[in-house]
Amino acid sequence: MRRYGMYDASRGLTLALAAALAGLGLWGASQVGTQTPGRFWLAMAVVGGSGLLIALANHVGTWTKGLRLRLSPSTFVLAFVPVLIVVGWLLIANQPGNGWEEGRIDSWSNSIGILGPVHSIGLWRGVLAFGFGLMLGMALDGVPAPAEEAAPAYAGQAGAARTTTADEPVTAERRYAAEPGLAAPPATPAEETTRTRTPTR
Repeated sequence: MRRYGMYDASRGLTLALAAALAGLGLWGASQVGTQTPGRFWLAMAVVGGSGLLIALANHVGTWTKGLRLRLSPSTFVLAFVPVLIVVGWLLIANQPGNGWEEGRIDSWSNSIGILGPVHSIGLWRGVLAFGFGLMLGMALDGVPAPAEEAAPAYAGQAGAARTTTADEPVTAERRYAAEPGLAAPPATPAEETTRTRTPTR
């Protein structure tokens, strides 16, 4: 049975470090506060960055496994874009004071009958921002890096030699045909064999 002691230890330390940095980011967001719209969006950005850090910690060392990070357009559209719309709607509707487009979002929410749920879910603004960053990191995936196949250095010379050898009989025949005074070139062993085996009628 294969052992993964060193791998498990390094992965555990990486995740612990990411969690510590994310916690530090959450503490920093609490120091910024949410009293004004400017402070609110700055704090939400820090919290979202903490969630992104947790997701990216799972991809640390991807290049050492022969993988590369890839953002699939389909995954981005189907998974991240809906989260972006919903979280953006909720955060705009629940920002403090009369922030950017808050009145418009409240009016739209009231028109379609979701104003109550919007304000109820909006009480968890930090969770929404953290989940937004987490989803952004989960949209990335580690896929095998394309292998580059290098052609042998001698392939060009060998190919050129084969091409020159194959063209020699044709070149000689053209030269004798262009100069009527020259005798026809002697037949090659392959041509003599072909002529010998050709049945006569």
